[in-house]
Amino acid sequence: MAKKDYYELLGVNKNASKEEIKQAYKKLAKKYHPDLNKSDPNASEKFKEINEAASVLGDDNKKAQYDQFGTAEPGFEGMSGFDAGDMNGFSSYDFDDIFDTFFGGRRSGSRRRAHQRGADLQYGLELSLEEAAFGADKTISIPRHETCDKCHGSGAKSGSDVKTCDTCQGTGMYRRTQRTPFGIFQTSSTCNKCHGVGKVITSFCEKCDGSGRIRKVRELKVTIPKGVDNGTRLRIEDEGEAGEKGAAHGDLYLLIKVKEHKIFTREDDNIFVEIPISFTQACLGDEVEVPTLRGTVEMKIPSGTQTNTLFRIKGKGIPSLRGFGSGDEFVKVIIQTPNRVSKRQKELLEEFEQLNEEKPLKNFFEKLKGVFE
Repeated sequence: MAKKDYYELLGVNKNASKEEIKQAYKKLAKKYHPDLNKSDPNASEKFKEINEAASVLGDDNKKAQYDQFGTAEPGFEGMSGFDAGDMNGFSSYDFDDIFDTFFGGRRSGSRRRAHQRGADLQYGLELSLEEAAFGADKTISIPRHETCDKCHGSGAKSGSDVKTCDTCQGTGMYRRTQRTPFGIFQTSSTCNKCHGVGKVITSFCEKCDGSGRIRKVRELKVTIPKGVDNGTRLRIEDEGEAGEKGAAHGDLYLLIKVKEHKIFTREDDNIFVEIPISFTQACLGDEVEVPTLRGTVEMKIPSGTQTNTLFRIKGKGIPSLRGFGSGDEFVKVIIQTPNRVSKRQKELLEEFEQLNEEKPLKNFFEKLKGVFE
């Protein structure tokens, strides 16, 4: 297997100072932190590699060992207990603490494991077209874990039942000294008694059995903004699952589904509707009432209108979710042919046909002559 070039991984040369190594790591850590790059499947592995490189090049003894022998085998790792998996509970503002661990003179592996933030939740919310267009206040019920109100998330029966771990002395890490042909080296791993927390509970809370969380159904009033559509995802901060031992809540995501409307269809911020008109209205023209999401409006039908003609009513569509204006309403007119006509109506229609100079079928066949010839 090819050996990793730690200098190349961090993008620095062999004469780089500690500050240059620190800045290079800081830039790459922000770029590849798994919590900040969930869409990149390779981020976690890349983050692990730059952590390994920084843990070696940021330590004078290990850097000298690496420069001399070109390797950082387990016998030479002063921070073997540190990997990308330990970073899952960290957020972006933890980076300065990480740099201090590497470059600030603190003993490696001294950082306790942070309690994990609560999980995010998703809730499917169905709305009518009117609610999606103009916004609405809705009350929803969310089953979730909440911080135990008896122990306030500590998991202990009382405050005196939380003790410093006697195995790791509160550091959360177990250190082991190893003698090798190249000298004495110290390695660190997560304490298996307190699991990296640094504290142990001697008597558990009776209500939550020491978990610090209880299951509840939360009634939550949410305000839906104007203009949401199918698939819109709304984030409500801190309304997800409670975190471990009083850590922060996750977030709640509302996934919007808009029900089909009886007469309107929607495309982006525009709405479409079909209305029937009579043969005489199409021929002579008229003013008709047209339904909109805001009530009815008068619309002019010009004389000679053909079936399937599309009219536009400006600004009567869906308000923009971004707050800039509204879409339009498009009205398609469908000319309805009477199912039955009276004797008098038939006479008038026959007279109309005789007077009509437009012969659609005749004109159609005239055009076909040129095609077949």
